[in-house]
Amino acid sequence: MNSINHVYIALGSNKGDRLKYLQDAVDLIFSEIGTVNGIAKVYNSPAFGFEGADFLNTCVSISTRCDAVTVLSKLQHIETKLGREKTKSETFESRTIDLDILYFNTETYNQDHLIVPHPELQNRQFVLQPLRDLASKFEHPNLKKTTEELLADCEDKSDLETIKIWLKNPSKQFNFSNYNYIAIEGNIGAGKTSLAHQISSDFNAKLILERFADNPFLPKFYEEPQRYAFTLEMSFLADRYQQISDDLSQLDLFKDFIVSDYDIYKSLIFSKITLPEDEFKLYRKLFYLMYKDIAKPELYVYLYQNTKRLQENIRKRGRDYEQNIDDEYLEKINSGYLEFLKNQSELNVKIIDISDKDFVNNRSDYLWLLGEICDAGTT
Repeated sequence: MNSINHVYIALGSNKGDRLKYLQDAVDLIFSEIGTVNGIAKVYNSPAFGFEGADFLNTCVSISTRCDAVTVLSKLQHIETKLGREKTKSETFESRTIDLDILYFNTETYNQDHLIVPHPELQNRQFVLQPLRDLASKFEHPNLKKTTEELLADCEDKSDLETIKIWLKNPSKQFNFSNYNYIAIEGNIGAGKTSLAHQISSDFNAKLILERFADNPFLPKFYEEPQRYAFTLEMSFLADRYQQISDDLSQLDLFKDFIVSDYDIYKSLIFSKITLPEDEFKLYRKLFYLMYKDIAKPELYVYLYQNTKRLQENIRKRGRDYEQNIDDEYLEKINSGYLEFLKNQSELNVKIIDISDKDFVNNRSDYLWLLGEICDAGTT
């Protein structure tokens, strides 16, 4: 999965419905680039470098998996979509919207069309003032001064007026406040860990990930399933019980909720597939002794993918011990989950078919999936 990049973007408009253009730009940045973490106040400022109508200016901070070149390309696309017409004198002209990368992490770029940090940000009060609202202590990687210090030293003394209207953060349309604990489940290769990572990062959730990579019996099981099935399932059960008990009991005051990439009930689903009948009966007794003491998720999301897509995902992530998993085994797992979900009444379940979606690489698919999850609390 691509790493998360933190970006500050300046926005300005002095043509038409200026406030609407700013809001539309924020909405498009969210839908096409990344999560909007913060929006500064809106300031009215005189045109800089030419005679023209006053500008409305603001700044947003975002987190994105796009690289700097991609962010720039997408910002230019948004400008075009919102009616900006670029001319030879584009540096000083009226415009419906102007979008500039101020900072991209703490990295520096000096390319033909990409210069970061923005080369003029320290000279423009209409940039520094909203930037200070979001990042007063952020240090310019080249000048080694904070935004606060840059603003104090800025020779531009333009008269800025604060507009008493706040832009809306489009991230707020996704409301997870009804849940303290969400479990993301799915078959092998369904994308549950990727989704849990993304939700945790974008919505300030405590992340609980299954420690399957630490299990020494997993590669052995794929080589000799009959020999190692019971040992594997017992080790998973013990580890899942210990991990979920520990993580759920540790209160994190700085996180809004918990999201995990598994629920302990998967132990019973997998064991029913892998164990012979007599061993499964014993295993089930042990499972329920533990299960009754475990906190249940308030929302259980099952990501369904068809077998073809699962195999494609398994090949892409390239774990050697998974490459020989056959279709029949994956189909049994899907059937086991769906049978369990059909017959249980304790959990608030949302089954979402993502067989034709790619929420990791396609942001619109990711936002669609978030909408499906959040809608579970209103149906």
